[in-house]
Amino acid sequence: MHVEEGLEFCNLRLLWQTPNGRLTMFGGIEAGGTKFVCGAGSGPEDLKTAEIPTTSPECTVAASVKFLQENSAGNLQAVGIGSFGPVDLRADSSSFGFITSTPKAGWRNFDFAGAVRKVLDVLVGFDTDVNAAALGEARWGAAQGISDFLYLTIGTGIGGGAIVGGHVLHGLVHPEMGHIRVPHDLNRDPYRGCCPFHGDCLEGLASGPAIEQRWGVAGTNLPPAHPGWELEAHYLALGLANWVCTISPRRILLGGGVMQQAWLFPMIRAELARLLNGYVRARELMEDLDQYVIPPGLGNRAGILGAIALGEQAYRSQRLDKRSLTD
Repeated sequence: MHVEEGLEFCNLRLLWQTPNGRLTMFGGIEAGGTKFVCGAGSGPEDLKTAEIPTTSPECTVAASVKFLQENSAGNLQAVGIGSFGPVDLRADSSSFGFITSTPKAGWRNFDFAGAVRKVLDVLVGFDTDVNAAALGEARWGAAQGISDFLYLTIGTGIGGGAIVGGHVLHGLVHPEMGHIRVPHDLNRDPYRGCCPFHGDCLEGLASGPAIEQRWGVAGTNLPPAHPGWELEAHYLALGLANWVCTISPRRILLGGGVMQQAWLFPMIRAELARLLNGYVRARELMEDLDQYVIPPGLGNRAGILGAIALGEQAYRSQRLDKRSLTD
């Protein structure tokens, strides 16, 4: 017996069963530059996880698939991977599923999706880590029922995933939201930026390493009244203002280590309102900013749950394709 699929993936709770009646298990890999988070389950209430240090591709992937094999009770149907990048997401590309031009030693041009598929022999869904987190928030978190929103993470780097019309925005490759250019007043902030490619792009000015290099201390050790937070809120609000005026999201979620400083949220909202200056006439921006720029609902589980959602999405797509052939 099969439970009937709905049409809108992000807004439905699906309970999959295999032909033998056993509940289907999905695997997830949230691949970060310093650690992998692996998960096996079907959602927030049914999820086993483990953290694995990111070393070589061979060792890290081997440990990840071993965890999935040992924690899926033989029911693993698909795996979703949300990976650090850049990655190749073009389905017609010979390097689809590869990590491409990363500066991380040993991982450049690595066939990530292919390596997992080869060992586990299951369907693999593949996307960026931030796109996966956005999917997780759409599926189970603070963006349920919202067709257009942004998920941004501000930490070691800055990255963003956009859901537009209910679909992840990919385009030519995938958005690199941390590398947009923002106005940089060198008189106010003489720091030149830490991005090895662009210097003072948004990531170069507002990431965790930028905060530490500029002030000589990690952001976690800067007191709330430190002027660095006013500057941080300014740069992040500049980025948000650009996306409000281009993508027009209905909600913006801000996660990552830097955003663990809760006082940043009201500062960013106030600066965003100042920068927009009433130009975008929407109630969410004029009256309800407290519900417009918010933390992720899933907290630090957005990425791994998004990877589970990617696996579920790959499985669902295959089943719907098979049904269309028999209808």
